[in-house]
Amino acid sequence: MKLSEKKLMVDDCGTLKNYWYVAARVNDIKTNKPFKSVILELPIVLWRDGHGNATALLDRCNHRNAPLSEGKINNNCLVCPYHGWAYNAAGSCVTIPSEGPHTERIPTKKVESFTVKEMYGLVWVWMGRDVEPDGEPFKMPYYSNGWINYYMVTDFKNGVTDLVENFMDVPHTIYVHKGWFRDRKQISIKAEVERTENSVLVTYDQPADSIGFFSKLINPKGLPLKHTDNFYMPNVTRVDYLYGSEEKAFIITSTCTPIKAFETRVYTLISYRLGWMNFFARWFMPWYTKKVIMQDVWIMNHQGKNLQAFNEINYQSSQVDYMHLYIESLRDAAMKEERVRAPIKKQIEFWV
Repeated sequence: MKLSEKKLMVDDCGTLKNYWYVAARVNDIKTNKPFKSVILELPIVLWRDGHGNATALLDRCNHRNAPLSEGKINNNCLVCPYHGWAYNAAGSCVTIPSEGPHTERIPTKKVESFTVKEMYGLVWVWMGRDVEPDGEPFKMPYYSNGWINYYMVTDFKNGVTDLVENFMDVPHTIYVHKGWFRDRKQISIKAEVERTENSVLVTYDQPADSIGFFSKLINPKGLPLKHTDNFYMPNVTRVDYLYGSEEKAFIITSTCTPIKAFETRVYTLISYRLGWMNFFARWFMPWYTKKVIMQDVWIMNHQGKNLQAFNEINYQSSQVDYMHLYIESLRDAAMKEERVRAPIKKQIEFWV
């Protein structure tokens, strides 16, 4: 029995559900306590079985629909906090306390389970409930051999499309991140923007560009910079700053987990290789990147609030927004379950 006619995002997002989404970091999932995650408005509960494997079930007891995430783990089973029904990793009910020894009375209907993968320090859940998993989760650049990596987990009050556009957007940096990431220099930047069937790739032709005082710390020799901003369906951005012959590098990879229409959790992987500066950057980088991302939280939360206030999207774009338009075209096509239009490339120029 439906309580309202409103559909959950997972049932009203076209093929956007047929992807891997991050539910948690690996260390968030325990053997002694359930973990609640919400993806596309669908509540999911995760925990580890006796072998240490991550398990994901719909966060709803079959009995009276109480949230299993508020229960406990006992004998490798997830126990409902309401009447004590216990479920194994496959979602089968194995114990009903009120039935005593009569296990033959236990209903055979399972709690829905989800395919889980643990990769790159993250727990990924396949959300295509009626579709078999297609490929692997996005390959996060979690490198070794001289690289340092760490995750930041940040909640935004905005939707995935606007967030991934923000993460790839250069012009906003001279306003939102003024003095921290970039200052206005009145210079022209040329770039190539390419849309493929499942990505938007931006390559900047500005080897002398810099990213604020940060560049003076990581690139004191003024090595030429190769800067690329890439979006991968449905929710991942990767921003690369490579210096010289890639002897130094700074990479920001963000994967967005939609909780609600205007609520998104972003898992940001910071990867860098700065040579001897790694020792100092280990202390400085988390503080710096946290400062920058909180500036994005501020503007994106305000944008999200304004979109809801006017109850419409009424964007006007300029030449620099081709990357945004291409991202929107990919996600809109998936929402409508339409074929993506032919790949396209565009040369653009803008000023910062």
